[in-house]
Amino acid sequence: MLKARIAVLVSGGGTNLQALIDAQRSGILKSGTIELVISNKADAYALTRASAAGIKISIITKGDCAGTDDFEARLTRLLRENKIDLIILAGFMCILSEKFTSAFPNRIINVHPSLIPSFCGKGYYGLKVHEAALAYGVKITGATVPFVNAVPDGGKIIMQKAVAIRKCDTPEILQQRVMRQAEWVILPRAAERVCANILKEKI
Repeated sequence: MLKARIAVLVSGGGTNLQALIDAQRSGILKSGTIELVISNKADAYALTRASAAGIKISIITKGDCAGTDDFEARLTRLLRENKIDLIILAGFMCILSEKFTSAFPNRIINVHPSLIPSFCGKGYYGLKVHEAALAYGVKITGATVPFVNAVPDGGKIIMQKAVAIRKCDTPEILQQRVMRQAEWVILPRAAERVCANILKEKI
């Protein structure tokens, strides 16, 4: 069966990567297959998760590159060599340039821990997003999977899921709930939706 070829870009622990691996095993993600995991951090635990699942891994650190252009050139070459159809950013802590994102239009997706357009854009990542949500006093937060373009968190939204905020929440507690109830749910589903559309285009 023809499947879209997926590369997952990571920097850290890889919980969203694990959600994708689990979704592939369970059949939620059936139109695509994770062929490659790329990390910009040599010690990222996500690489251990990928290896345990039998997925090819690669490491490209900015310290080993001459600059951003060289880093993105190596990344592009690796993606092309592996015939990647969809790039998923799963905790990838690098801002990609317009030159890179425009080379893969509607082929890069990301998961962000808020309901875009709230608490998103430059400077909003990790716990900072949840700290801002609690400081502002919103009652509902969640996660969003958008396409990636040159504007941080500025691409077209594919899927969102809301999560209630509780009075006793800390940023850490809220982060865990958003991951469990939203990020790990909608990222695989959004990936499946995009992969299915990619396959339709190939027919």
